[in-house]
Amino acid sequence: MKKSCLAILVCLGLASCSAAAGKGLENGRLRPCPASPNCISSEAPGGDVPPFVVQGEDGWERLRLAIVSLGGSIEGEETGYLHATFRSRIFGFVDDLECRQDGDVVQVRSASRVGWWDMGANRRRVEKLRKALSATPPTEG
Repeated sequence: MKKSCLAILVCLGLASCSAAAGKGLENGRLRPCPASPNCISSEAPGGDVPPFVVQGEDGWERLRLAIVSLGGSIEGEETGYLHATFRSRIFGFVDDLECRQDGDVVQVRSASRVGWWDMGANRRRVEKLRKALSATPPTEG
């Protein structure tokens, strides 16, 4: 019963086309999330999640290392902007994680490329990343 329910949920989640296509900044900010529940952003109205607080001169590098340590792959980076991807273990679906430096905070957006619902995967990823960042103290320079 449990496996069939999971299979139905996966099929329903895949029933829609790409909900979070594209990447990059829009007017200097992370792009808004679509209406589907497969994307979260710290820049959403009301804030789906709070931004990361990154202290120290090495904060951006600690963010990069935390992403890789959680299984992410850094796909692109410009001054103050980073794009990474994560693949789900079972089906290999790709999710995009984008970060924008905003002073001492980092705005974050995590979105599934396909499907309508991500079963909370993007929120869990962002919270794991927040925990990894808080566990890594800034180095004295």
